[in-house]
Amino acid sequence: MDLAQYSDHGLFAPNKIASILRTTSEEIARTVGLGKDAIQRKDRVRSDKTQRRLREMVEIVNKVEPRFGSALIAYAWYRSEPLAGFSGRTAMQLVREGRAEDVLDYIDAVDAGVHA
Repeated sequence: MDLAQYSDHGLFAPNKIASILRTTSEEIARTVGLGKDAIQRKDRVRSDKTQRRLREMVEIVNKVEPRFGSALIAYAWYRSEPLAGFSGRTAMQLVREGRAEDVLDYIDAVDAGVHA
C-alpha cells in the first residue's frame, strides 16, 4: 500500500488510518502507545512523537501487508502475533516501548530467510 493513503496534508492522519484499518482513532492511539489526547488535538497530532509513532505503525503494517494479503490482516498480526526472540511481545508492544526498528529488522530477517 501507498503510505500517502494514511496521510493528510503531509501528516499521518489518525482518522484516515483508523478508517482504512476499520477501527477507531482512539484504538490507533492505544496501539502506538499514545493517549487519546494525542490524536484529538491538532497541535498534538502534529507533534514529532505522535507522527513518529503513527509512521512506525504504518510502516510495519505496510511492510507485512503483502505477506498477509490485506492491511486488516497485517494490522491484526501487528496487534496479536508474538514475535520470536522478543519474549512473546507483539509488534504493537515493541512499538509502544519505542522499539519499532527492532520490529522492522525482524521483518527484514524473516524475509531474508533468517529465523529469529
